[in-house]
Amino acid sequence: MKKPLFLLMLLIVTSQQAQTQTGISGDWRAASVLPDGTPDAAIREFNLELEANGTSVTGTVTGSSIVIREGRIEGNTVTLNGVNTENNQPVSLMGNLSGNEIVLRVDGLLPEPFHIVARRITRITITGSVSDAALMQQLLKQYNVPGISIAVIKDFKVAVAVAYGVADAETGAPVTTRTMFQAASISKPVAAMASLKAVQEGRFSLDQDVNTILKSWKLPIGELTRAGPVTPRMLMSHTAGMGDGFGFPGYAPGEPLPTLQQILDGLPPSNTRAVRLERAPLTGFEYSGGSVVVQQLALMDAVGKPFAQIAREWVLDPLEMTNSTFEQPLPVALQAQAARAHNPNGARTNDPWHVYPEQAAAGLWTTPTDLAKLAIEVQLAVQGRPSRVLSPALAREMITPVGVGPYAVGFAISKEGEGWYFEHGGSNYGFRCELWAHRAKGYGAVIMTNGASGDALISRIRRMIEQEYKWDVLDAPIPRRYGP
Repeated sequence: MKKPLFLLMLLIVTSQQAQTQTGISGDWRAASVLPDGTPDAAIREFNLELEANGTSVTGTVTGSSIVIREGRIEGNTVTLNGVNTENNQPVSLMGNLSGNEIVLRVDGLLPEPFHIVARRITRITITGSVSDAALMQQLLKQYNVPGISIAVIKDFKVAVAVAYGVADAETGAPVTTRTMFQAASISKPVAAMASLKAVQEGRFSLDQDVNTILKSWKLPIGELTRAGPVTPRMLMSHTAGMGDGFGFPGYAPGEPLPTLQQILDGLPPSNTRAVRLERAPLTGFEYSGGSVVVQQLALMDAVGKPFAQIAREWVLDPLEMTNSTFEQPLPVALQAQAARAHNPNGARTNDPWHVYPEQAAAGLWTTPTDLAKLAIEVQLAVQGRPSRVLSPALAREMITPVGVGPYAVGFAISKEGEGWYFEHGGSNYGFRCELWAHRAKGYGAVIMTNGASGDALISRIRRMIEQEYKWDVLDAPIPRRYGP
Protein backbone atom coordinates (compact mmCIF):
# COMPACT_ATOMS: atom_id res chain seq x y z
CA MET A 1 0.00 0.00 0.00
CA LYS A 2 1.26 3.48 -0.76
CA LYS A 3 2.40 5.56 2.21
CA PRO A 4 -0.21 8.21 3.14
CA LEU A 5 0.51 11.89 3.21
CA PHE A 6 -1.25 14.13 5.70
CA LEU A 7 -3.06 17.05 4.03
CA LEU A 8 -3.20 19.89 6.55
CA MET A 9 -5.77 22.62 6.08
CA LEU A 10 -5.47 25.85 8.03
CA LEU A 11 -8.68 26.85 9.78
CA ILE A 12 -8.80 30.62 10.34
CA VAL A 13 -11.19 31.48 13.16
CA THR A 14 -12.84 34.78 12.32
CA SER A 15 -16.29 36.28 11.98
CA GLN A 16 -15.14 38.33 9.02
CA GLN A 17 -13.88 37.21 5.62
CA ALA A 18 -10.44 35.64 5.92
CA GLN A 19 -7.48 37.35 4.36
CA THR A 20 -4.52 35.61 2.76
CA GLN A 21 -1.85 35.20 5.39
CA THR A 22 1.84 34.51 5.42
CA GLY A 23 3.94 33.04 8.21
CA ILE A 24 3.34 29.95 10.29
CA SER A 25 0.91 31.15 12.99
CA GLY A 26 -2.59 29.68 12.90
CA ASP A 27 -4.89 26.70 13.46
CA TRP A 28 -4.46 23.66 11.18
CA ARG A 29 -6.73 20.71 10.49
CA ALA A 30 -5.18 17.46 9.23
CA ALA A 31 -6.72 14.67 7.16
CA SER A 32 -4.74 11.82 5.58
CA VAL A 33 -4.76 11.28 1.80
CA LEU A 34 -2.83 9.06 -0.56
CA PRO A 35 -0.14 10.60 -2.79
CA ASP A 36 -2.57 10.74 -5.73
CA GLY A 37 -4.94 12.89 -3.66
CA THR A 38 -7.60 10.23 -2.98
CA PRO A 39 -8.77 9.69 0.61
CA ASP A 40 -6.85 7.14 2.61
CA ALA A 41 -8.87 4.07 3.60
CA ALA A 42 -7.94 4.68 7.25
CA ILE A 43 -8.52 8.43 7.52
CA ARG A 44 -6.75 10.07 10.45
CA GLU A 45 -7.34 13.66 11.48
CA PHE A 46 -5.75 16.03 13.94
CA ASN A 47 -5.56 19.74 14.69
CA LEU A 48 -2.38 21.76 15.00
CA GLU A 49 -2.20 25.30 16.38
CA LEU A 50 1.05 27.20 15.90
CA GLU A 51 2.13 30.63 17.05
CA ALA A 52 5.38 32.39 16.14
CA ASN A 53 7.11 34.93 18.38
CA GLY A 54 10.17 36.05 16.47
CA THR A 55 12.02 32.88 15.55
CA SER A 56 10.44 30.89 18.39
CA VAL A 57 7.40 28.75 17.60
CA THR A 58 5.00 27.23 20.14
CA GLY A 59 2.34 24.72 19.26
CA THR A 60 -0.52 22.55 20.47
CA VAL A 61 -1.65 19.33 18.79
CA THR A 62 -5.07 17.76 19.29
CA GLY A 63 -6.11 14.48 17.72
CA SER A 64 -2.65 12.95 17.81
CA SER A 65 -0.28 11.77 20.53
CA ILE A 66 2.24 14.53 19.70
CA VAL A 67 3.04 17.15 22.33
CA ILE A 68 5.22 19.98 20.97
CA ARG A 69 7.86 21.14 23.46
CA GLU A 70 9.64 23.80 21.39
CA GLY A 71 10.04 25.03 17.85
CA ARG A 72 11.84 27.50 15.63
CA ILE A 73 11.44 29.14 12.24
CA GLU A 74 14.60 30.52 10.63
CA GLY A 75 14.00 31.91 7.18
CA ASN A 76 11.72 29.32 5.61
CA THR A 77 13.00 26.41 7.71
CA VAL A 78 10.58 25.12 10.33
CA THR A 79 11.61 22.81 13.19
CA LEU A 80 9.18 21.47 15.82
CA ASN A 81 10.40 19.12 18.54
CA GLY A 82 8.22 17.22 20.97
CA VAL A 83 7.28 13.84 22.38
CA ASN A 84 4.92 11.00 21.49
CA THR A 85 2.86 10.59 24.67
CA GLU A 86 1.96 7.00 23.76
CA ASN A 87 5.55 5.86 24.35
CA ASN A 88 7.34 8.95 25.72
CA GLN A 89 9.70 8.97 22.70
CA PRO A 90 10.91 12.13 20.90
CA VAL A 91 9.12 13.39 17.80
CA SER A 92 10.40 15.94 15.29
CA LEU A 93 8.71 17.80 12.43
CA MET A 94 11.15 19.50 10.06
CA GLY A 95 10.66 21.15 6.68
CA ASN A 96 10.04 24.31 4.71
CA LEU A 97 7.43 27.05 4.55
CA SER A 98 6.67 28.37 1.06
CA GLY A 99 3.97 31.02 0.90
CA ASN A 100 0.78 29.31 2.02
CA GLU A 101 2.17 25.79 2.02
CA ILE A 102 4.42 23.88 4.41
CA VAL A 103 5.98 20.47 3.76
CA LEU A 104 7.28 18.75 6.89
CA ARG A 105 9.03 15.44 7.51
CA VAL A 106 7.75 13.72 10.67
CA ASP A 107 10.08 11.40 12.61
CA GLY A 108 9.20 9.42 15.72
CA LEU A 109 5.40 9.19 15.47
CA LEU A 110 5.24 6.10 13.22
CA PRO A 111 7.84 3.36 12.70
CA GLU A 112 8.96 5.08 9.50
CA PRO A 113 9.25 8.81 8.67
CA PHE A 114 6.44 10.38 6.64
CA HIS A 115 5.61 13.81 5.25
CA ILE A 116 2.77 16.26 5.86
CA VAL A 117 1.63 18.96 3.46
CA ALA A 118 0.00 22.12 4.87
CA ARG A 119 -2.27 24.57 3.02
CA ARG A 120 -4.33 27.52 4.26
CA ILE A 121 -8.12 27.68 3.95
CA THR A 122 -11.02 29.51 5.59
CA ARG A 123 -12.81 27.74 8.41
CA ILE A 124 -16.44 26.75 7.93
CA THR A 125 -18.89 27.43 10.74
CA ILE A 126 -19.71 24.15 12.50
CA THR A 127 -23.35 23.86 13.51
CA GLY A 128 -25.49 21.19 15.10
CA SER A 129 -26.62 20.05 18.53
CA VAL A 130 -25.13 17.51 20.90
CA SER A 131 -28.73 16.36 21.48
CA ASP A 132 -29.01 15.26 17.83
CA ALA A 133 -28.40 11.51 18.16
CA ALA A 134 -28.15 10.87 14.41
CA LEU A 135 -25.52 13.61 13.98
CA MET A 136 -23.51 12.40 16.95
CA GLN A 137 -23.48 8.80 15.70
CA GLN A 138 -22.30 10.07 12.32
CA LEU A 139 -19.46 12.01 13.94
CA LEU A 140 -18.38 9.00 16.03
CA LYS A 141 -18.06 6.97 12.84
CA GLN A 142 -16.29 9.77 10.97
CA TYR A 143 -13.65 10.23 13.70
CA ASN A 144 -13.21 6.52 14.58
CA VAL A 145 -14.27 7.08 18.20
CA PRO A 146 -16.32 4.27 19.78
CA GLY A 147 -18.06 6.26 22.51
CA ILE A 148 -18.58 9.75 23.88
CA SER A 149 -20.21 11.33 26.91
CA ILE A 150 -20.98 15.06 27.19
CA ALA A 151 -22.19 17.44 29.90
CA VAL A 152 -23.09 21.05 29.08
CA ILE A 153 -23.19 23.69 31.83
CA LYS A 154 -25.61 26.60 31.58
CA ASP A 155 -26.63 29.07 34.30
CA PHE A 156 -24.40 27.26 36.85
CA LYS A 157 -26.27 23.95 36.31
CA VAL A 158 -25.84 20.81 34.24
CA ALA A 159 -28.25 21.65 31.44
CA VAL A 160 -27.59 18.66 29.18
CA ALA A 161 -26.04 15.24 29.81
CA VAL A 162 -25.92 12.87 26.83
CA ALA A 163 -23.96 9.79 25.79
CA TYR A 164 -23.55 7.98 22.47
CA GLY A 165 -21.77 4.98 21.02
CA VAL A 166 -20.26 2.01 22.79
CA ALA A 167 -18.17 1.62 25.91
CA ASP A 168 -16.53 -1.48 24.40
CA ALA A 169 -16.24 -2.02 20.65
CA GLU A 170 -15.97 -5.79 21.13
CA THR A 171 -19.03 -6.36 23.31
CA GLY A 172 -21.13 -3.47 22.01
CA ALA A 173 -22.01 -2.36 25.55
CA PRO A 174 -23.53 1.13 25.21
CA VAL A 175 -22.14 4.30 26.73
CA THR A 176 -24.51 5.90 29.25
CA THR A 177 -24.19 9.10 31.26
CA ARG A 178 -23.06 6.88 34.18
CA THR A 179 -20.24 5.25 32.18
CA MET A 180 -16.91 6.06 33.81
CA PHE A 181 -14.01 7.28 31.67
CA GLN A 182 -10.40 7.94 32.61
CA ALA A 183 -10.06 11.69 33.19
CA ALA A 184 -6.30 11.49 32.59
CA SER A 185 -4.77 14.92 33.31
CA ILE A 186 -8.13 16.42 34.31
CA SER A 187 -7.28 14.54 37.51
CA LYS A 188 -4.87 17.40 38.28
CA PRO A 189 -7.39 20.21 39.03
CA VAL A 190 -9.57 17.79 41.01
CA ALA A 191 -6.51 16.86 43.08
CA ALA A 192 -5.63 20.56 43.39
CA MET A 193 -9.02 21.19 45.00
CA ALA A 194 -8.17 18.56 47.62
CA SER A 195 -4.84 20.29 48.35
CA LEU A 196 -6.58 23.66 48.62
CA LYS A 197 -8.99 22.10 51.10
CA ALA A 198 -5.93 21.10 53.15
CA VAL A 199 -4.74 24.72 52.98
CA GLN A 200 -8.18 25.83 54.16
CA GLU A 201 -7.88 23.45 57.13
CA GLY A 202 -4.45 24.80 58.05
CA ARG A 203 -2.47 21.65 57.17
CA PHE A 204 0.04 23.69 55.14
CA SER A 205 0.16 26.89 53.08
CA LEU A 206 0.37 27.37 49.33
CA ASP A 207 3.71 29.15 49.66
CA GLN A 208 5.36 26.81 52.18
CA ASP A 209 8.57 24.95 51.38
CA VAL A 210 7.28 21.56 50.22
CA ASN A 211 10.18 19.78 51.94
CA THR A 212 8.82 20.99 55.30
CA ILE A 213 5.51 19.24 54.44
CA LEU A 214 6.97 16.03 53.05
CA LYS A 215 7.79 13.32 55.62
CA SER A 216 8.19 10.07 53.65
CA TRP A 217 10.49 11.50 50.95
CA LYS A 218 12.37 14.72 50.26
CA LEU A 219 12.80 16.58 46.99
CA PRO A 220 16.56 16.78 46.24
CA ILE A 221 17.58 20.43 46.21
CA GLY A 222 20.77 22.40 45.73
CA GLU A 223 21.89 25.69 44.28
CA LEU A 224 18.66 26.03 42.28
CA THR A 225 16.64 26.74 45.41
CA ARG A 226 19.03 29.30 46.85
CA ALA A 227 16.67 32.18 45.99
CA GLY A 228 13.55 30.41 47.25
CA PRO A 229 12.01 26.97 47.85
CA VAL A 230 9.66 24.81 45.82
CA THR A 231 6.09 25.32 47.08
CA PRO A 232 2.67 23.68 46.56
CA ARG A 233 1.56 26.68 44.49
CA MET A 234 4.46 26.10 42.08
CA LEU A 235 3.97 22.34 41.94
CA MET A 236 0.29 22.66 40.98
CA SER A 237 0.94 25.40 38.38
CA HIS A 238 3.92 23.67 36.68
CA THR A 239 6.33 26.44 37.63
CA ALA A 240 8.44 24.59 40.24
CA GLY A 241 11.34 24.06 37.84
CA MET A 242 10.91 20.32 37.24
CA GLY A 243 12.28 18.91 34.01
CA ASP A 244 10.24 15.74 33.53
CA GLY A 245 7.53 17.05 31.18
CA PHE A 246 5.40 13.97 32.04
CA GLY A 247 2.96 12.48 30.48
CA PHE A 248 2.71 9.12 32.39
CA PRO A 249 2.25 5.99 30.21
CA GLY A 250 0.59 3.94 32.96
CA TYR A 251 0.86 0.18 33.58
CA ALA A 252 -0.98 -2.81 32.15
CA PRO A 253 -3.46 -4.39 34.59
CA GLY A 254 -1.64 -6.97 36.70
CA GLU A 255 1.79 -5.37 36.29
CA PRO A 256 3.70 -4.53 39.49
CA LEU A 257 3.01 -0.93 40.52
CA PRO A 258 5.67 1.37 41.96
CA THR A 259 5.24 3.41 45.11
CA LEU A 260 5.16 7.19 44.81
CA GLN A 261 8.69 7.32 46.16
CA GLN A 262 9.88 4.88 43.46
CA ILE A 263 8.13 7.00 40.81
CA LEU A 264 9.77 10.17 42.06
CA ASP A 265 13.22 8.56 42.14
CA GLY A 266 12.79 6.68 38.84
CA LEU A 267 13.38 3.30 40.48
CA PRO A 268 11.95 -0.08 39.32
CA PRO A 269 9.22 -0.94 38.71
CA SER A 270 8.63 2.70 37.73
CA ASN A 271 8.57 3.14 33.93
CA THR A 272 9.55 6.84 33.99
CA ARG A 273 12.71 8.66 34.96
CA ALA A 274 13.29 10.52 38.21
CA VAL A 275 11.51 13.78 38.98
CA ARG A 276 14.13 16.45 39.59
CA LEU A 277 14.65 20.20 39.38
CA GLU A 278 16.40 21.54 36.30
CA ARG A 279 15.86 25.29 36.83
CA ALA A 280 15.19 27.65 39.72
CA PRO A 281 11.59 27.71 40.95
CA LEU A 282 9.21 30.20 39.28
CA THR A 283 11.66 31.10 36.50
CA GLY A 284 9.63 29.41 33.78
CA PHE A 285 6.69 27.16 32.90
CA GLU A 286 7.04 23.50 31.91
CA TYR A 287 4.12 21.09 32.18
CA SER A 288 5.10 18.51 34.78
CA GLY A 289 3.14 15.49 35.89
CA GLY A 290 6.00 14.77 38.27
CA SER A 291 5.36 18.03 40.14
CA VAL A 292 1.77 16.95 40.76
CA VAL A 293 2.97 13.60 42.14
CA VAL A 294 5.26 15.46 44.56
CA GLN A 295 2.24 17.47 45.72
CA GLN A 296 0.16 14.28 46.03
CA LEU A 297 2.74 12.82 48.38
CA ALA A 298 2.94 16.07 50.36
CA LEU A 299 -0.85 16.06 50.81
CA MET A 300 -0.81 12.44 51.95
CA ASP A 301 2.02 13.10 54.41
CA ALA A 302 0.26 16.18 55.81
CA VAL A 303 -3.13 14.48 56.25
CA GLY A 304 -1.95 10.96 57.07
CA LYS A 305 -4.39 9.16 54.74
CA PRO A 306 -4.27 7.54 51.28
CA PHE A 307 -4.86 10.01 48.47
CA ALA A 308 -8.01 8.31 47.14
CA GLN A 309 -9.57 8.53 50.61
CA ILE A 310 -8.67 12.22 51.02
CA ALA A 311 -10.15 13.04 47.61
CA ARG A 312 -13.29 11.04 48.39
CA GLU A 313 -13.91 12.67 51.76
CA TRP A 314 -12.96 16.25 50.83
CA VAL A 315 -14.06 16.62 47.19
CA LEU A 316 -15.96 13.75 45.58
CA ASP A 317 -18.53 13.11 48.33
CA PRO A 318 -19.23 16.80 49.18
CA LEU A 319 -19.84 17.54 45.48
CA GLU A 320 -21.95 14.38 45.01
CA MET A 321 -19.56 13.06 42.38
CA THR A 322 -21.12 9.65 42.81
CA ASN A 323 -19.60 8.04 39.71
CA SER A 324 -16.00 9.00 40.44
CA THR A 325 -13.00 7.41 42.14
CA PHE A 326 -9.24 7.89 42.35
CA GLU A 327 -8.74 4.23 43.33
CA GLN A 328 -6.02 2.58 41.26
CA PRO A 329 -6.35 -0.15 40.10
CA LEU A 330 -10.07 0.33 39.48
CA PRO A 331 -12.00 -1.88 41.95
CA VAL A 332 -13.55 -4.99 40.40
CA ALA A 333 -17.01 -3.85 41.53
CA LEU A 334 -16.73 -0.76 39.27
CA GLN A 335 -15.21 -2.34 36.18
CA ALA A 336 -18.56 -3.11 34.52
CA GLN A 337 -19.31 0.63 34.68
CA ALA A 338 -16.02 1.59 32.99
CA ALA A 339 -15.38 2.33 29.32
CA ARG A 340 -12.60 0.38 27.62
CA ALA A 341 -9.63 2.00 25.85
CA HIS A 342 -9.49 2.07 22.03
CA ASN A 343 -6.79 2.86 19.48
CA PRO A 344 -6.88 5.60 16.78
CA ASN A 345 -8.82 3.30 14.44
CA GLY A 346 -11.53 2.72 17.05
CA ALA A 347 -10.53 -0.87 17.86
CA ARG A 348 -10.07 -2.22 21.39
CA THR A 349 -6.51 -1.94 22.67
CA ASN A 350 -4.70 -5.01 23.97
CA ASP A 351 -5.21 -3.83 27.54
CA PRO A 352 -8.73 -2.77 28.61
CA TRP A 353 -7.07 0.33 30.11
CA HIS A 354 -3.90 1.29 31.94
CA VAL A 355 -3.41 1.65 35.67
CA TYR A 356 -2.03 4.93 37.05
CA PRO A 357 -0.50 4.92 40.55
CA GLU A 358 0.20 8.62 39.82
CA GLN A 359 -3.38 9.24 40.99
CA ALA A 360 -3.35 13.03 41.33
CA ALA A 361 -1.75 13.42 37.90
CA ALA A 362 -3.70 10.86 35.87
CA GLY A 363 -5.72 8.44 38.02
CA LEU A 364 -9.32 9.72 38.19
CA TRP A 365 -12.19 7.62 36.82
CA THR A 366 -15.28 9.81 36.40
CA THR A 367 -18.09 11.08 34.16
CA PRO A 368 -18.67 14.43 32.43
CA THR A 369 -21.59 15.15 34.76
CA ASP A 370 -19.39 14.67 37.83
CA LEU A 371 -16.63 16.88 36.40
CA ALA A 372 -19.24 19.51 35.56
CA LYS A 373 -20.23 19.54 39.24
CA LEU A 374 -16.64 20.37 40.15
CA ALA A 375 -16.47 23.15 37.55
CA ILE A 376 -19.75 24.62 38.84
CA GLU A 377 -18.38 24.52 42.40
CA VAL A 378 -15.45 26.68 41.28
CA GLN A 379 -17.73 29.05 39.35
CA LEU A 380 -20.06 29.53 42.34
CA ALA A 381 -17.29 29.85 44.92
CA VAL A 382 -15.36 32.55 43.06
CA GLN A 383 -18.55 34.65 42.98
CA GLY A 384 -19.11 34.24 46.71
CA ARG A 385 -22.22 32.13 46.15
CA PRO A 386 -22.96 29.05 48.29
CA SER A 387 -20.36 26.33 47.71
CA ARG A 388 -19.47 23.08 49.41
CA VAL A 389 -15.67 22.71 49.42
CA LEU A 390 -13.66 25.93 49.12
CA SER A 391 -13.92 29.49 50.35
CA PRO A 392 -14.11 32.20 47.66
CA ALA A 393 -10.49 33.21 48.31
CA LEU A 394 -9.13 29.69 47.82
CA ALA A 395 -11.39 28.96 44.86
CA ARG A 396 -9.94 32.04 43.17
CA GLU A 397 -6.49 30.44 43.43
CA MET A 398 -7.75 27.83 40.93
CA ILE A 399 -8.54 30.46 38.29
CA THR A 400 -5.83 33.09 38.94
CA PRO A 401 -2.54 32.60 37.03
CA VAL A 402 0.46 32.49 39.34
CA GLY A 403 2.43 35.01 37.26
CA VAL A 404 4.53 32.66 35.14
CA GLY A 405 2.92 30.56 32.43
CA PRO A 406 -0.78 29.97 31.70
CA TYR A 407 -1.71 28.02 34.83
CA ALA A 408 -3.36 28.84 38.12
CA VAL A 409 -3.43 26.25 40.93
CA GLY A 410 -4.74 23.27 38.98
CA PHE A 411 -6.40 24.81 35.93
CA ALA A 412 -5.05 26.38 32.75
CA ILE A 413 -6.44 29.87 32.12
CA SER A 414 -7.10 31.31 28.67
CA LYS A 415 -8.79 34.27 27.01
CA GLU A 416 -10.87 33.05 24.08
CA GLY A 417 -12.76 35.64 22.10
CA GLU A 418 -14.17 38.01 24.70
CA GLY A 419 -14.27 35.44 27.52
CA TRP A 420 -11.90 34.10 30.16
CA TYR A 421 -12.06 30.35 30.72
CA PHE A 422 -10.51 27.85 33.10
CA GLU A 423 -9.86 24.49 31.49
CA HIS A 424 -7.90 21.25 31.37
CA GLY A 425 -7.47 18.41 28.91
CA GLY A 426 -6.62 14.78 29.41
CA SER A 427 -4.85 12.10 27.35
CA ASN A 428 -4.39 8.59 28.76
CA TYR A 429 -3.89 5.27 27.00
CA GLY A 430 -7.00 4.98 24.80
CA PHE A 431 -8.89 7.94 26.36
CA ARG A 432 -9.19 11.65 25.47
CA CYS A 433 -11.20 14.33 27.29
CA GLU A 434 -11.57 18.10 27.83
CA LEU A 435 -13.16 20.44 30.39
CA TRP A 436 -13.87 24.16 29.83
CA ALA A 437 -15.79 26.58 32.06
CA HIS A 438 -16.33 30.33 31.90
CA ARG A 439 -14.79 32.42 34.67
CA ALA A 440 -17.93 34.49 35.29
CA LYS A 441 -20.90 33.53 33.13
CA GLY A 442 -21.88 30.12 34.50
CA TYR A 443 -21.46 28.01 31.39
CA GLY A 444 -19.04 25.37 30.15
CA ALA A 445 -18.76 21.80 28.93
CA VAL A 446 -17.05 18.48 29.60
CA ILE A 447 -16.46 15.94 26.83
CA MET A 448 -15.00 12.47 27.42
CA THR A 449 -14.18 9.77 24.83
CA ASN A 450 -12.79 6.25 24.90
CA GLY A 451 -10.75 6.58 21.71
CA ALA A 452 -7.19 7.68 21.03
CA SER A 453 -8.48 9.77 18.11
CA GLY A 454 -10.96 11.60 20.35
CA ASP A 455 -9.19 14.98 20.31
CA ALA A 456 -10.31 15.98 16.81
CA LEU A 457 -13.90 14.97 17.59
CA ILE A 458 -13.81 16.88 20.88
CA SER A 459 -12.58 19.99 19.07
CA ARG A 460 -15.44 19.79 16.58
CA ILE A 461 -18.10 19.22 19.23
CA ARG A 462 -16.79 22.08 21.31
CA ARG A 463 -17.33 24.42 18.34
CA MET A 464 -20.87 23.09 18.03
CA ILE A 465 -21.53 23.82 21.70
CA GLU A 466 -20.09 27.32 21.40
CA GLN A 467 -22.45 28.01 18.50
CA GLU A 468 -25.53 26.38 20.04
CA TYR A 469 -25.16 28.01 23.47
CA LYS A 470 -23.73 31.33 22.18
CA TRP A 471 -20.52 31.40 24.20
CA ASP A 472 -18.60 34.67 24.16
CA VAL A 473 -15.72 32.86 22.45
CA LEU A 474 -17.55 33.99 19.33
CA ASP A 475 -18.21 37.61 20.35
CA ALA A 476 -16.52 40.41 18.46
CA PRO A 477 -14.93 43.15 20.61
CA ILE A 478 -17.23 46.09 21.33
CA PRO A 479 -16.21 48.96 19.02
CA ARG A 480 -14.65 52.03 20.59
CA ARG A 481 -17.20 54.84 20.35
CA TYR A 482 -19.23 57.34 22.35
CA GLY A 483 -22.93 57.01 22.91
CA PRO A 484 -25.29 54.06 22.48
